[in-house]
Amino acid sequence: MRKRALILIEGGSNMPLHVQYVRAAKRLDLQPIILLSDPDGYDFLAAKGIEAVRVDTENLDALIRECSRLKAAYAIAGITSAVELFYATAGKISRYFDLPGPNPESVERCCNKCIQRQLLAEAGVPVPAYRVATNATDVASSAAAIGLPVVVKPAVGSGSTGVRLCRSLDELAEHTTYLLGGKHLWRSTPRILVEEFAQGRHFCIDLMGGEVIGISVLEFCRPPHFVYREATCPAVLTDDEHRRITDVSLSCLQALGLGWGPTNVELRWTKRGPVVIEINPRLTGSPGPELLQLAYGVDLVTEHIKLLLGAKSSLARTQSKAAAVRFLVPYRDGTLDWINGLNLAAASPGVTEVKLFVEPKMPIVRKGNCLDCIARVIAVSPSFSQTKFLLQRAVDLINWSITPFSSIVEQEDSVNPSDPSTNVSGSTKR
Repeated sequence: MRKRALILIEGGSNMPLHVQYVRAAKRLDLQPIILLSDPDGYDFLAAKGIEAVRVDTENLDALIRECSRLKAAYAIAGITSAVELFYATAGKISRYFDLPGPNPESVERCCNKCIQRQLLAEAGVPVPAYRVATNATDVASSAAAIGLPVVVKPAVGSGSTGVRLCRSLDELAEHTTYLLGGKHLWRSTPRILVEEFAQGRHFCIDLMGGEVIGISVLEFCRPPHFVYREATCPAVLTDDEHRRITDVSLSCLQALGLGWGPTNVELRWTKRGPVVIEINPRLTGSPGPELLQLAYGVDLVTEHIKLLLGAKSSLARTQSKAAAVRFLVPYRDGTLDWINGLNLAAASPGVTEVKLFVEPKMPIVRKGNCLDCIARVIAVSPSFSQTKFLLQRAVDLINWSITPFSSIVEQEDSVNPSDPSTNVSGSTKR
């Protein structure tokens, strides 16, 4: 009898989430197979018993041919991806092989932020004021019509890549030049979303099917970029806030034709209530699923795989705790001289994970997106306040030093030691 296989497409910056899919697949007695355009550098896959196959992942026909070839050796049980760019592709291949999966057309519409904005607005879902631009003149006129500050972002993308808060005309011109001047990698014709800066608490809502599983609160590092600093699950909400956030999130699914499998909604609570920032037609990136599992005992990765297999997911909460993550983000570019205190932090009460993403002597070049994080710390306890305390105590044990690339020592006048979103010069705590 052929062994059943779960096929994953690409890894990229979401490889940590794909690793969770691999572990869950093995627990379900499935053979994990990852299709990659470039398997080189993923030696750890073979060491973990994961089959990696080289294929042009940008070519749908090539992917279908490869999956057809794999069918000779395996019974393909499900096909998916943790990478947004390939989630619709996985849905198309699943449809080709008559396997369960998301509606690829709905996913593609959702992944285009301009189309997403339009569909949400037409359905009466509260969104920031926005305009679509294709050149520098359009960007400037859009910002003038909306009024500064504005958020300027590519219409297609993830991980906050190319997203910036522009508070002045100079910042607007600078970022427009960055996006259109050849520094930003466009996968299609450049289309820029210029939108009102919705101010207020930022929430992340995880849904499976038509059910809200958890609501987390997010914090960011200093502007102008939107780099995550901390996330806590669950968010502390009043009954009215919870009801309104839930209602808006479910309205998003209906407006965008979503509702199969996982969806992630991000919104801000503004003066006019919840305003939707964006919808992701997939699981949120790591460590979102880990926080939800620590808080509620619900393993969204495993439950998603069950849906791919045609089985029913089990979303009942088995516990009620508070889990939080702190992302350690450097305050300047340079060479990481050293980082210590990681083992002490890992042994600190309530800490479930301390993960380092770089090594000493590695160059640090900030991009203003999710890849700026050099480490993270996760903690859990029975209450929101206790978790925040335990997390901060663990983070305070970690120190690092960065030497700027320039041979001239830079002044640290841009760093405010009293600002919790910056590192302190020298010992550099986060």
